[in-house]
Amino acid sequence: MSRRRRPLSPEEVDLWRQVTDSARALHPGRPVPLLPPPDGRVALPAPPPKPPLTMTFRLGEKVAHPPHRTDLAPSPRDHLAAHPLKMDRKTYDRMSRGKIMPEARIDLHGMTLSEAHSELVHFILSCHRAGMRLVLVITGKGKRGLDHGPIPARIGALRHQVPHWLALPPLGSHILQVTPSSVRHGGDGALYVYLRRR
Repeated sequence: MSRRRRPLSPEEVDLWRQVTDSARALHPGRPVPLLPPPDGRVALPAPPPKPPLTMTFRLGEKVAHPPHRTDLAPSPRDHLAAHPLKMDRKTYDRMSRGKIMPEARIDLHGMTLSEAHSELVHFILSCHRAGMRLVLVITGKGKRGLDHGPIPARIGALRHQVPHWLALPPLGSHILQVTPSSVRHGGDGALYVYLRRR
């Protein structure tokens, strides 16, 4: 049960005005709330108009596309390009153009995610122990399979997952740089992994 508010008396209104005139605003840009009328009823401001549910469109007019689209799942190439360069620029350029031959390679085609993860961890750690610097990880580009669910399946699960595995322990501390390979070694279906020195 709510109590009814009594209206302000003229003396109280006058006292409130004196207080507000002597006060200094914390945020000068904000509008000052108006004093309620003496009868105690507060007039609520009119709500802002709601935007229309559909866009106005005239026959023959081109559709205006939104100016910015957020890609929730960037491609592996874009994801890797966002990482800073941690190695020598000259060596990186030669590697990304396919001028340096990888010392070892692993092909993850046809493996499940759990099989590929364990094989990749074993491969990278053994190559690092052997003192290798550049290895090639072939993930494949992926192909569209049967899609029976309401949520579409991602094409190329290994292609998207392997860069994340390479950044996480136990592999992340042994890797200096990961970049998509040149067309000579598989293009978007393979990754160059440049290992740190032992």
